[in-house]
Amino acid sequence: MAAYTARVERGEQFWLVTIPEIQRTTQASTLREVEPMARDLIAVMQQVDPQSFELKPDIVFPSVAYEHWTRAAKLREESARAQAEAAKEARTAALALANLGLTVRDIGAMLGVSHQRAAQLIAGAAPDTALGAQATPARATT
Repeated sequence: MAAYTARVERGEQFWLVTIPEIQRTTQASTLREVEPMARDLIAVMQQVDPQSFELKPDIVFPSVAYEHWTRAAKLREESARAQAEAAKEARTAALALANLGLTVRDIGAMLGVSHQRAAQLIAGAAPDTALGAQATPARATT
């Protein structure tokens, strides 16, 4: 099966669709129209059925937005890592309090969560994460 690439770039008013293998260009009003327009162009120029070949779109992200989009993706990744670390620390704190003999109701009250959530945090903590918990009290600030 033949394969073609549809290089898609935003023009002033339309999406410009270039098929390098046949050195031809067409346009589309929306990204949704790109594939049918590219297939029609290739079918007419190569005299083949529009569904008889593979079409690989290569959409060029407009440069004015690309930097912002990649920064947003990086921030989402950092946020996910921070959220995972925060969850781990919450589980460790709950387990440390449980190791001090506090009830799940007291643990929930101290951590600002329900007693059911406190029990979940304790159950989800790795058994060795709070082994070093000391009985020295620390003041909680609220």
